[in-house]
Amino acid sequence: MLSFFHSIVYQPLYNILIFLYNVVPGKDFGVSIILITVLLRTILIPLYKKQIESQKKLQELQPKIKALQEKTKNDKEQQTKQLMELYKENKTNPFSGCLPLIVQLVFLIAIYRVLITISSNGLTVDASQLYSFVANPDKINQLFLSSVDLTKPNYIIAALAALAQYFQTKMLMSQQPTPAISTDDSGKPDIAQMMNKQMLYLGPFLTLFIGIKFPAGLSLYWLAGTLFMLVQQVLMQRKSSN
Repeated sequence: MLSFFHSIVYQPLYNILIFLYNVVPGKDFGVSIILITVLLRTILIPLYKKQIESQKKLQELQPKIKALQEKTKNDKEQQTKQLMELYKENKTNPFSGCLPLIVQLVFLIAIYRVLITISSNGLTVDASQLYSFVANPDKINQLFLSSVDLTKPNYIIAALAALAQYFQTKMLMSQQPTPAISTDDSGKPDIAQMMNKQMLYLGPFLTLFIGIKFPAGLSLYWLAGTLFMLVQQVLMQRKSSN
């Protein structure tokens, strides 16, 4: 499994990043990270759209799901069977939205490993990882815009990444249909709504925590990716409203 991850994800990303570094004017490693982020996010657009569509369908089905759960609360086997039939009838899968998140996590881990490997090697490129058509630049310039050291934590970039994550999550939540029922039959708050509210703050907090603990290159990757998704959501929202 590790060898598959290395050959299919890690090594291609390593080579793309070094290739971009070679062609970027001024040899700016930060610009190279931003470019590879835009490239990855562009490739993931179909998966992201699928995730949004899946979330919308599940939100629209919430009243029916709750009614079904209440009706079959004493028969878990029958409840599961009827839920599966409901999903099938409406051509939706409660787990389909997880795939884009898993793919994004895989790429995040790969980028993290690339940045850590380059940093731990004294900012030198591992020639054994390069494809024959990718030139070895030897020493990497770790400065972004000639001022930010991407091998060390940077609080400003970490804070910007967390802030962007907050607005991106808030915008995503605002685009989802509002459930018709805000409480369950016992009067308790809706669990899905509670989880969404927690994620609005938990996501940015984790982004900030990671940003102040790990190299700034990782925060820059996250910031660029989140801004890309913000723009993407705005364009999708405008398209759906027309």
